[in-house]
Amino acid sequence: MQPPSLYALAGSLNSLFIVVSLFGLWSQLQKIWQRKRDAGIGAGKTTDILSINQFTVSFLAYCAFFVYGYSITPFNHYIVWPRLIASLIALGILYEIDRDRRSRASRNALLACALLLGAGVAGLLFGPTFTDEKRVISQSLIVAVTVLLAQGYAHQIGLIWRSGRTGAVSLKMSQFILAMDASTIFFACVMGLSTGWPLLLLASVSATTKLAIMWLFRWGRPVPPHT
Repeated sequence: MQPPSLYALAGSLNSLFIVVSLFGLWSQLQKIWQRKRDAGIGAGKTTDILSINQFTVSFLAYCAFFVYGYSITPFNHYIVWPRLIASLIALGILYEIDRDRRSRASRNALLACALLLGAGVAGLLFGPTFTDEKRVISQSLIVAVTVLLAQGYAHQIGLIWRSGRTGAVSLKMSQFILAMDASTIFFACVMGLSTGWPLLLLASVSATTKLAIMWLFRWGRPVPPHT
């Protein structure tokens, strides 16, 4: 068992970097809004190259940890509140993608994620005390989300690779989320593998995909150079 002071330090550091990652997500929204204002970018092109798949599973990852944070004992404020905010911003990105593309896929992704977030918040507000069985369920959810996250980012990486451009993808978002992933790995190790292994698993997979996307930015040479 790690000293409480180290746990508090690791949790506070992780929360700080999660806040930093929120600026990364926010920069993605800002990039979409900037492209909407730019002349010559028509409807359906504002969110060019952005993967609905990737942002849906990113939302699921944030939402899953939001639920996980309040399903374990003690209630983990370091996990719950930053992930709730991140879920809301990711939902905002999906909303902008749907506004731009008006496709069945974008609409279904937006509605499904909105319903899941509503259910997660309802579980926080009205749910009963969580049992060990429910914690196992939340851990299983995170494993499933990790697989989906790897698949979703592989899809985004494939889109960039095949097109040779990064389009509306924000470099800052990947950089900030990578910093969050690194702090999450540290926090998971401090928590102990018996409790923190879901954090460690998802953060390690996420960090690997962010490194790949950052390499593609250097390879792809996006034009124009907005990030």
